[in-house]
Amino acid sequence: GTRLANVALASLLSLSLMSSPAIADGQTEKFKLPPIDFNDKNRCSLSSSTIGQANAARDKLYDLRQCNLSGAQATGFDLSGVIMTKTDVSKANFQDAYFSKGYLQDSNFEGTDFTNAIVDRATFKGSSLRGAIFKNSVLTGTNFDGADVENADFTEAALGSFDLKSLCKNPTLKGENPVTGADTKFSVGCGGF
Repeated sequence: GTRLANVALASLLSLSLMSSPAIADGQTEKFKLPPIDFNDKNRCSLSSSTIGQANAARDKLYDLRQCNLSGAQATGFDLSGVIMTKTDVSKANFQDAYFSKGYLQDSNFEGTDFTNAIVDRATFKGSSLRGAIFKNSVLTGTNFDGADVENADFTEAALGSFDLKSLCKNPTLKGENPVTGADTKFSVGCGGF
């Protein structure tokens, strides 16, 4: 009796674990980050990875949480695997940059230029991307849930069909980009959604 009940319970538990969906980095509900090293005086400087190769491989954690990098110039930088929460990178220039697997949550990206950037498998949950430019950028596997994308330009950005459906449901997907003049919703290509 008791042994059979234990086997049944173990079977149910293993079935429930196997049916859980796979979740990309940064999309886990309770994702715990290590403490910020405020003693590192160079922590808030942008530096391109020489070993990253868009795989987020670095010799140490690339932590830019709570940094003020407004107006930063980082054209072509490899910032793969970067962690940004409560970070101000408004009006930054990230043209041709790499943000693969970036944890970019609850940050200010207003007016930031990501033209031709690779921003795949990243998460912008809760971030402000008002007026951002993603022209011709790669955004496959990137999460915009809870992000403010009003006035953003996604012209010719590469989005997977699942990513497109999700982005088209974002209630802030409206307006016109103040720099390019592109209609936000039209630039994403939400016609059929």
